[in-house]
Amino acid sequence: MNEFEWRRQMRDLRQPLAPRQNLWASIDAALDDAEPAITAHLPMADGPSRNPRRWLIAASFAASVLLAGAIGWHARQASIPAHVASAQRTASSAWKPSDPRLAGAATQLDAARMELQQAIQQAPDSPALQRLLMRTEHQQNQLRQLASDAS
Repeated sequence: MNEFEWRRQMRDLRQPLAPRQNLWASIDAALDDAEPAITAHLPMADGPSRNPRRWLIAASFAASVLLAGAIGWHARQASIPAHVASAQRTASSAWKPSDPRLAGAATQLDAARMELQQAIQQAPDSPALQRLLMRTEHQQNQLRQLASDAS
């Protein structure tokens, strides 16, 4: 078989082909036979469920999800005041050294700390922002120590 014959056979496959027998009649018959077997396994719609354990399992699952959500919400609420307290503590400690060389660095660190606090208010769960804020506060403390040593 060469390529031309192969292409001709491929074009012939694009033509619609009717089935040899009517398939819908056998499908309808199979569905009619299967319908009583399916409805026999379904619980009755009028009365209560035959298996009360299903309700117990569903209720215990719902209670577990509710408990997990409450614990998560409580943990989130408990962590937010710590961030706010840290922000308030450092905000009240605005410091400006008398040495002009250190005053510029103190101003830059204070501005960076304030920007980080604003970012933490928008994303309180960000560990990267928390690390940056702690690093900035540490640098401010080092600058204060340097200023006190220079005095």
